[in-house]
Order: sequence, then structure tokens, then C-alpha cells
Amino acid sequence: MLPRENKLTSPAQFTRTIKGGQRVGSRTVVVHFRDRTRDEVACENGPRFGLIVSKAVGNAVIRHRTSRRLRHICADLAPALPRGADVVIRALPVSAEATSLQLSKDVQRSLMTAQKKALARQETR
Repeated sequence: MLPRENKLTSPAQFTRTIKGGQRVGSRTVVVHFRDRTRDEVACENGPRFGLIVSKAVGNAVIRHRTSRRLRHICADLAPALPRGADVVIRALPVSAEATSLQLSKDVQRSLMTAQKKALARQETR
């Protein structure tokens, strides 16, 4: 379970991350990453995560199972991310059949790629 300070809670936070961050997709998920350290003065919280698991993934039972698996992956990744990171993970329909190991690999790979893209983008500014 993710603590409240590690969750994106408002639609505005989701929108800022999706519109202003870097997007990287894989077979099972799409990861949006935004570094908010330059934008916001108070970044003392750890990284914040948000999940999007639509009805296209499956019925309520499958969506909740997928969300639980993704939250567990986020909790494992939180210590390795910068404190000012915002991450939105959108589950694709294929994620319902994917193993937890495959989901974890896809999220980690996509997140690292998105971080590199965000860093390169900051250096060009």
C-alpha cells in the first residue's frame, strides 16, 4: 500500500503529469514521468504515483487485481526515484493477462527510459 504522500490525488496533478511529462510505452503499460523539482517549491514529499486502469482492462475484479499489482510495483520503486518525481502508469488491456514479473519489468524499463528523456529535455532548456 502506498502512503498518501506518495499518491497523486487530484485530477490537476494527473493532467500536469500526463501533459507536461515524458511518455514511454511498453506492451503492458504506458508510463508518464514528470520531474516537478523545478516547478514547485515544496518537494519534500517522496515520489508520487497515479494509476489509470480503465474498463478496457477487464471487469472490476481484474481491474482491482491489476491496480494492486501496480501499486505493489510502485511501492518497490519509490525509494529509487527522486523526491520530486510524479509518475502516472496507464495499464493497457494486455496487462490483465501479464504476470507480475512482466508488469514489473515493463514498468521499470519504461520508467528508466522516461527519466532519461526528462533529464535530456531539462539539459536542452
